[in-house]
Amino acid sequence: MKITRIIAMGLMLTVSGAAFAQQAPVVNAPPPQEDGGLEVTVSDESAWNDLGIAITTFATDQDVPTRTNAGTTGQLGRALAQVVAGDLKNNGLFKPSGPDGLPQPAYAQVQAPDYATWSSRSADMLVQGFVRSGGDGNLTIGCYLYDVQLKQQLVKGGWQVPPSDWRRAAHKCADMVYSRLSGESPFFDSKIAYIAETGPKDRRMKRLAIMDSDGANHRFLTSGQSMALTPRYSPDYSKILYLSYLNGQPSIYAYDLATDRQTLIARTGAPTLAPRWSPDGKWVLYSMARGGTTDIYRISSAGGGTPQRLTNGPGINIGGSYSPDGSQIVFESDRSGSQQVYVMNADGSNQRRISFFGGRAATPEWSPRGDQIAFTHIAGNLRVAVMNPNGGGMRHLTDSWQDEAPTWSPNGRIVQFFRTTKSTGVASIWQVDLTGRNERKLPTPVGASDPAWGPIRP
Repeated sequence: MKITRIIAMGLMLTVSGAAFAQQAPVVNAPPPQEDGGLEVTVSDESAWNDLGIAITTFATDQDVPTRTNAGTTGQLGRALAQVVAGDLKNNGLFKPSGPDGLPQPAYAQVQAPDYATWSSRSADMLVQGFVRSGGDGNLTIGCYLYDVQLKQQLVKGGWQVPPSDWRRAAHKCADMVYSRLSGESPFFDSKIAYIAETGPKDRRMKRLAIMDSDGANHRFLTSGQSMALTPRYSPDYSKILYLSYLNGQPSIYAYDLATDRQTLIARTGAPTLAPRWSPDGKWVLYSMARGGTTDIYRISSAGGGTPQRLTNGPGINIGGSYSPDGSQIVFESDRSGSQQVYVMNADGSNQRRISFFGGRAATPEWSPRGDQIAFTHIAGNLRVAVMNPNGGGMRHLTDSWQDEAPTWSPNGRIVQFFRTTKSTGVASIWQVDLTGRNERKLPTPVGASDPAWGPIRP
């Protein structure tokens, strides 16, 4: 699906629609502008700030029907603002308000905000925007961020999208605001793969599913005829790697999202676990039990060929998550007598234990920033924790009965995991920021486990 970023946004209210023909493909939100204004310092070690951001209903030049599920352009303007506010909430950095309860700007006020009104409401920042429907049904959506105290526009962006992609424009607006104020890379315009669970515990159906980063646009990919486990997006977003038990045979498949066809990567004939991509997408790691030990192998992502064994016992070696530069792999092993976290070079050399803080440690996942490793700490309850790549600085991010299998947001600032409820055994997907203070449960239509956060969408 194509989404196009508009340039020359400053002419938005004075030029004809033909002027928007000057367009360029969008990949990411615009880079921050060197125009001053307030910025927020993001730190793992200190509490993030509550920055007041007023988000108003996006204005429209004409309230007309659209082909979206939101309704007319007027109704869509409200829905866009709600998505932006939802994105900026629950990450501990901002304190968004609106669009409910806030004045609604007219179309002509989008680029000329009434700063006195917003200052009297104690807003630090103001997000305003617009939406227009074109003759072909496509939508033009603009987004502006203002510093209320400085009476200054900080950044702006605009996108042309088909009706089905209106939520993407809202996520890109939120990404633009987040990046401008935090100095961090964006993460809202991204997708999540996970395992949808239904049925009783002893006969549970597990299907491969995907959704947006906020839980919207849910879609099942597999029927449930065979059990699906441990999905991971490919680095280019084109495929999802996962483990299938079709006809009882553990098999690693790559699901092509454009064609809905699957390619067999490996069928080992032995218990197989946790397939993972290399950062360049050329290799697939997996674990396989054979001869009383479980070891980690890698194989070409094209499938076929002879797998290369990277560990050689003793005990159980599972998982494997590459460092962002692909030079190292973090994994779990019980070779010391209990599950602990180890690191090795990408060719299997220089294997060494890094976790020495008591209890057991499992499911390690390297941050896309390279500065942290998230893992499941097993000491009584199961809790999600992070540590430095050398094993130091261990911190718990959650404190529940059973939290496990962490994965990272594309910018390495949010950790996603699944939580199992003790009384019912029902699993659900949660997110927590690096302070551990801000948790968020994602809505899913059924039980959900094994989440995997994809990169920012191309």
